[in-house]
Amino acid sequence: MKVISRTMLNRLTSIYKRTLIFPTQKIQSFSTTVEPSNPTPSIFPQPSPYRKQISLANLLQRYGFPASQLHNFLNKNKFLEKSNLHELDQSLRILTKLKIPQKSLVSLISDCPGVLEFEFLKKWEIDFLGLDFLSASPLIIRNVLELARRFQLDPDGFARSVKILRSLGFCDDTVRRVLEGFPRIIIMNERETQDRILFLVGLGFSRPEIDRLFCLYPSVLRFGIEDRLKPLLFEFGDLGFSENLVRKEIVREPRILSMELGELSRYLELLKTLKCREPIEQKIFTEGALRAGFDVKLRSDCLCKHGLTRREAFKVLWKEPRVILYGIEDIEKKIEFLVNRMKFNIGCLVDVPNYLGVNFEKQIVPRYNVIKYLRANGGLRFEVGLRDLIKPSRLRFYNLYVRPYPECEKMYGRFSGDVEVKSRHPVGLWKLFKPQRHSESKEEVKNMKCFMESLV
Repeated sequence: MKVISRTMLNRLTSIYKRTLIFPTQKIQSFSTTVEPSNPTPSIFPQPSPYRKQISLANLLQRYGFPASQLHNFLNKNKFLEKSNLHELDQSLRILTKLKIPQKSLVSLISDCPGVLEFEFLKKWEIDFLGLDFLSASPLIIRNVLELARRFQLDPDGFARSVKILRSLGFCDDTVRRVLEGFPRIIIMNERETQDRILFLVGLGFSRPEIDRLFCLYPSVLRFGIEDRLKPLLFEFGDLGFSENLVRKEIVREPRILSMELGELSRYLELLKTLKCREPIEQKIFTEGALRAGFDVKLRSDCLCKHGLTRREAFKVLWKEPRVILYGIEDIEKKIEFLVNRMKFNIGCLVDVPNYLGVNFEKQIVPRYNVIKYLRANGGLRFEVGLRDLIKPSRLRFYNLYVRPYPECEKMYGRFSGDVEVKSRHPVGLWKLFKPQRHSESKEEVKNMKCFMESLV
């Protein structure tokens, strides 16, 4: 029994050892074939697309990309999921190092995500840092990077374009303004730029005047000579403006060349049909008809930019000519207050153009504050529209909405009891204009009686 038991025990132990050795050998073979620091993709799989999107979103948000735009941006640019996160981080560091503002950086990445390529940015970083006169203009860097990525430009070509502009006589300020306002000049032919300069020289512009023109309005470089500049100048001549006057006005305000063909004619027709007081008309034409027409264009463009059609803008200017005399900043401030604070639609200006003609600080703001207070405290049981807010005179508005509520007097200000309304003339001034009374003698009375008796 002892022998049998010992034999069976040896067999059992040998089987147990084999069962223990097999998994051990399997683990040893796994450790010898694969390094712990470099796992195979089959055993350590790559992160899922969802996790990659989360990592990309976190990286972009860290550099100021708004969270509201991330979902659409990543869905439109699937190639970013295959990119290296470390290189993307380095690319964003380079863009930040170039001092591109956050808003411009987000716009650049949204419009041209290809600029995030690391090798591309690394090549351009050295070139930009070597241009001292451009280091203070992140807008140039943003524009050039976008064009370089879209049209496969290299830094050497950009440097040649800058040298060409300098060789044409432009100062550094003009070169900077041109690259900011019209960056496509770096992909234009040198001959096209020279032709525009020669055309202006032939019109009588001096070199300093041409330099100033391109500095103030770089977009003139995109206009063709035969299809745009020549017909426009011919139109100015047909309207009765001399070449000297046109040249003088262009030097003073180069944006006159931004007018489309036939545009100035429509503005002058509008000015001829204005029905306004003579002092307002005189102020509009103080600097001449050409300048007045350009002022109409600026105001019309401003109104169209905020949502009105060209026809509606003309209607507003025709009904309220005082708008032509106001600055663009003043008009935009009133429109911003109308839409964002008063919550009216921009189309209300067509029905109530007087809103743009009244004083903002003295009339619009105080009246709005009074109506807002009354509406919030239950003082109004009806809706007050823009016409009801602007049309009434100061005194009528005071009698309707301010006098019944003494707490509104300080908001309104003009007729409140705390504000002293000064008289237009000193007290007693009427006595100086009273005709003198002459004493009547007896002889004069007698003569008057005789005269009256003769009439009877």
